This record gives sequence, C-alpha cells and structure tokens, in this order.
Amino acid sequence: MRRHDLDWLRLIAIIILLFFHTGMWFNHWGWHVKNNELSYSFQYWMIWSHYFRMPLLLFISGAGTYMALGKRTPYQFRKERFRKLFIPLVFGMLVIVPPQIYYEHITQYANYWEFYKTVFHFVPYPKGSLSWHHLWFILYLFLYSLLALPLLVFLRSPRSERLKQKMYSLLSSPGGLLFIPSLTMLVSQIMLRPFFPEETHDLLKDWAYFAFYFLFFIMGIFCYSHFKLWQTIGANRKTLLMALLVALIPFYGCYFHFRGLIQLSWTTKSVETIFDVSAIFVSWFTVITIIAYGQHYLNKPHPWLKHFNEGLYPFYILHQTVIIALGYYIVQLPWSIAAKYWSISFLTLISCIGLYFLVIRPFNVMRFLFGLKPKTKKIDEALPRHPHIEP
Repeated sequence: MRRHDLDWLRLIAIIILLFFHTGMWFNHWGWHVKNNELSYSFQYWMIWSHYFRMPLLLFISGAGTYMALGKRTPYQFRKERFRKLFIPLVFGMLVIVPPQIYYEHITQYANYWEFYKTVFHFVPYPKGSLSWHHLWFILYLFLYSLLALPLLVFLRSPRSERLKQKMYSLLSSPGGLLFIPSLTMLVSQIMLRPFFPEETHDLLKDWAYFAFYFLFFIMGIFCYSHFKLWQTIGANRKTLLMALLVALIPFYGCYFHFRGLIQLSWTTKSVETIFDVSAIFVSWFTVITIIAYGQHYLNKPHPWLKHFNEGLYPFYILHQTVIIALGYYIVQLPWSIAAKYWSISFLTLISCIGLYFLVIRPFNVMRFLFGLKPKTKKIDEALPRHPHIEP
C-alpha cells in the first residue's frame, strides 16, 4: 500500500537538509567553506536537527527498501540497488562532489579544469580530491540494502510470522517502542565508540556510526513490515511526544552548559557523557515521534507530491554542491548573515528544481546517472503518477 506520509516526510527531511547545510556556512562548526562572520544562533536549532535529520531519512529508507523488494528476486533487487544507488554514487563522486572541493581550495588553482584533473589522481580527500562528501548516505544505503537483503527476504516469507509477532510484543507498548531501540543503539555506541572516537571518525572505517545509522534503517524495515506495529506507532504519538520533550531537557541542558548559558555542577566529563547518552535517546525519540505524527496528519495524496516525489533523489545529490557553489559568491557580498542565509537557501531550492526539470528529468542518460527509471512512452502517459523513490 502506498504510504503518502512517508513521501511527505521524505520531502520534509530533504528540505531540512537544505536549510541545515546552508546553515553550515554561518555556524561555528567545522565545514569545507565558511562565511567571514559566524553566529552561534544557528547551532541552537542545528544541534537537534543534526541528531535526527539523517536517522529520519534512514528510517524512511528502511521502510522504502522493504517496499522496494516487493516481488523482486534477490538478484533483481541487487541489480535495482546497483542501478539506483551505486551508479549515482560513482557519478556523484566524479562530477557532483568535486566542485565542493574546488571551492574549498579555490586559491590554489588557476581554474576549475586545472583542479578537476587532480580528481583522477584518486587520492582520497582531504589529502586529495576524491570524496563522496554528503553522498556517504548513498554509500551507506547501498551497503545497508545488501546487508539487510536476507532479512528482507525472510520478512516477506510466511516463515517470519513468529519473529514479527515477537517484535510486535516487544515494541507494541510505548515503553518498548521508546527504549528497546534506543537502548540497543546506546549499547552499540558503548561497544564501538571507544575504538572509533567521534573527533577522528572516518565514514569509510567508522563502525560506530555505521552501526548507529544501520539500526535506524533496520527499525524502518521492522516497523513497516508489521501492519499492527505500524498502527501502534501512530496511536501512541502523544506519549512519544511527551517522552521526546523530556529527553530534550538533559540534551539542551548540557548543550547550554557547553555554550556558557547555564552552569551545571558536574564535571566536564560527566556533562559530555550525559549529552552523548541523551543525544542517542533524542535521535530515536524524535524520529519515531515524527513518524507517528506523520501517520496521523500526512497520509494524504496531493498533486504537488506526485510531481516532486521523483525529483527528491536528484535534489539530494545536487543540493550541497549548489549550496557551496552559490554560497561562495553570495557570502562575499556586504549583506547581513540573514540575507545571505535566505538567499543561498532559496536560490539553491530554485536551482535544484530547475536542474531536475530541465536537465535531468527529460533525458534518459541523465535519469540513469541520477538513479531514476528511464522515461518511456508508458511512463509519460501515466503522469503525474511517479514510481516510488528511495531514499
């Protein structure tokens, strides 16, 4: 059954990413490029969104991957994942991402072509010019899909009923739904984070991050595979919201302590530990609360959603490069931070939509490179209906 709420939430999550990555120009966190004037105000909303924006997309992608398997054989599924995820990843690393690195080191090169030749030295970033940058999500999604394939096949078979009932009995209560997944995530980080500390993490080798995000993907699969469990999530939305609000108290209390807005009597190490633990609970509580309220309010079709749903994937691939390319010139203008922020955000939105409709959507070669199905006469006649797109 088509889940319009997941389509809406995917759209909302991508828009959050747009505003989040634009904010990286202006906050005090490390990024590839920065404005000459920075503001801490961005970090007060970005710190929360940092902990749920990608987990939300991965949860939605887990549910979408379960739907994508459908009646496909494992071979057909792997082939479809290769076309949809691996091809855009390689294309993105060779074409979409390099401009981001160029603008980061623009003073070192006479022009873009001089820089672009360094991409084919195949030296990984930051020492070289080959990187996936924000496309790490596509790499992870590709690997997660392959790793989860045996589970997906199993959950599609009658043999899975016992496991599904067990999962339902564990997660059907608000307490189970809130704490079994979050405690599992916490245990994974207690076990792995000492070996992969956050300040030195490498997404290619960081098994702590890999496991953390994988659990959101798996929970998306499990929650969507059992209809009664999916209904239970929506039915408990008010309880989930209350739990989230409570979890935000230690989360923001510790963060305000770091910013010097309040003073806690604990040691710095204790505050850091409380923040790290509360961040895990906030991540899961936020995602499952958004899913619950999405079920209740967003499971409705809309003509705009049909038109834009297919374009979300190319939009994701393009957005960070456009933010950096446009932003590089806008931040040099004598404008306020607010004027620069909103200019970059909305010009990026317009540019990515324009690129999709004018450059990607009409041409099968571009559709292939961006992971979309080929445009055929049959599809044209069926418009505005679009195939289900993950992530």
